[in-house]
Amino acid sequence: MEKSLIMSAEDLERTYLRFAHQILEPYDNPAFPAVIGMQTRGVYMGRRILKNIKKEHTDVPDFGVLDVTFYRDDFRSKLKMPQVKVTEIPFDLYDRDVILIDDVLYTGRTVRSAMDALMAYGRPRSIRFCCMIDRGHRELPIAADYIGMTVPTHHKEEVRVKVKELDGEDAVYLINIEETETNG
Repeated sequence: MEKSLIMSAEDLERTYLRFAHQILEPYDNPAFPAVIGMQTRGVYMGRRILKNIKKEHTDVPDFGVLDVTFYRDDFRSKLKMPQVKVTEIPFDLYDRDVILIDDVLYTGRTVRSAMDALMAYGRPRSIRFCCMIDRGHRELPIAADYIGMTVPTHHKEEVRVKVKELDGEDAVYLINIEETETNG
């Protein structure tokens, strides 16, 4: 399997710190925006961003976890049973600025699903989107407000964001899928 390291653990840490500053920049009160991590890696990314905010502020944004499985437009077309994860938003979304966090922006369909899910929980004043990697190939008019890195890819490539809590390492790799499929 051919894979290329495109972000190291140090690169990711710098990016989490930058995200923390960018997210808080428009607010006088650092607790006003709400941060919601999308299952699975977006949850860990969101927690890292909040950890950086806590280094400088005693008041921090509320944090929630969102699973979009039942809001996906391909939910009923998949043959296998979907793996549903926890959604936990323990605060009111009404009139809040929500910062939605995910690892990779690709077609935009998952972000659209997340917006549908958030609207089912309340009516935020705004929704901003933060992703570590924007790999292009949009199918919907969705754009990220905060981007760690833009990585133009081919359809036969995949971007994998690794987090230590799940994968044992912090890194981002570009992987050639075609080679992976032919080599097993």
